[in-house]
Amino acid sequence: MQFVKYEIEDRIGYITLNRPEKRNALSYEVVTELKEAFSRASEDEQVKVVVLAAEGKAFCAGADLAYIQQLQSNTFEENLEDSNHLKELFYQIYTLNKVVIAQVQGHAIAGGCGLATVCDFVFSVPEAKFGYTEVRIGFIPAIVKVFLLRKIGEMKSKELLLTGELITASDASNCGLINKIVNVTQLKEEVKVFAEMLIKNNSGQSMEFTKKMIAKVPEMSLEEGLDYAARKNAEARATDDCRKGINSFLNKVSVNW
Repeated sequence: MQFVKYEIEDRIGYITLNRPEKRNALSYEVVTELKEAFSRASEDEQVKVVVLAAEGKAFCAGADLAYIQQLQSNTFEENLEDSNHLKELFYQIYTLNKVVIAQVQGHAIAGGCGLATVCDFVFSVPEAKFGYTEVRIGFIPAIVKVFLLRKIGEMKSKELLLTGELITASDASNCGLINKIVNVTQLKEEVKVFAEMLIKNNSGQSMEFTKKMIAKVPEMSLEEGLDYAARKNAEARATDDCRKGINSFLNKVSVNW
């Protein structure tokens, strides 16, 4: 791939944006390669946890504005196809069958902030800025809004989406947008240690099922959510991983996930 690197190290799949000269801006081709990389990680038996990283000073500056300018001459149908392309990437990451950690080494802006938003965990350097700046160029943060409302709620989402202001990593942490702030010299190692903890301690199947439920339950009523949870609870008891985990716990032996 031209714009995205795919590597595996110790059961961690690294998907790395590799367009530093354009601040890893998103174009149709970049989104295509990201979708291909996440599909590969989803099916790769050597990968248990995925890390989304980036080369250069910026994590991702959002949409390539030159590309957006070209799209203005498109028909509605052509623009809808392009919008669906990005929508599919965000949904793919949000519902991926494996945990995804964003390793943010620089600014994550507009669509780049959207990429971080749909990941399960976000580790960031203190210097990184976050924000959805679309309203400042006459555009709208349409697709990411669906995920951001789920993640941090309506009040803070309105503040970020309607002002278009950039916030610090500290503010992003306080509002629940990121999980941990790490110095740049320690970022990759901290992410690796966290990923290795998930790999060593947790059933991949259990994390997959739990992540799937987290995505589905908010769209259900209270009763529907509880019925769905009860069914999944019953299904989980019959899995090999559950038998293996409980047997290991009762016999006081380490489980090899």
